Amino acid sequence: MANHSLPSNGAANLGVETEIWRAADALRSNMDAAEYKHVVLGLIFLKYISDVFEEKHRDLHPDLRADFVLANPPFNDSDWRGDMLPSPSGRGAAGEGYADVAGFCKAATLEEIRQHGHILTPGRYVGAAEVAEDGEPFEEKMAKLVARLREQQGEASRLDDAIVANLQKLGFGD
Repeated sequence: MANHSLPSNGAANLGVETEIWRAADALRSNMDAAEYKHVVLGLIFLKYISDVFEEKHRDLHPDLRADFVLANPPFNDSDWRGDMLPSPSGRGAAGEGYADVAGFCKAATLEEIRQHGHILTPGRYVGAAEVAEDGEPFEEKMAKLVARLREQQGEASRLDDAIVANLQKLGFGD
């Protein structure tokens, strides 16, 4: 087995690349280079494709660079004051500013987040949308729902029996 480590005479002072090569060499252990080349060539190809993709992506979407996004965040303090942010989901005319909508969105304060133990599950803050009352008393509604459930359970039982009978006809039953 040939030694494929980098020269130690300073001819290839690559810094991080040297350390990566040494780590890969250690991981390769006693594997023959003829076997290892398939892995290395695949990684080199992947790196090449990644670089080409990044270059094309940068050319097509220069506004998505991290430095641009950091310098121009999508929302800033003036947006929350209503200077630029349209009302949510088209509810109202643009420029009316942000408004909390139960069951849809809410701008939580840091104090509210602290009260919830810094748990950021949206439902803790957004809540539920109000449901319109249909005027039907709870007891009547529950009685209808339970009756419907019983009908559906009966139908499910009949269907189960029909499936078992069909399986028996096909020779797969008990």
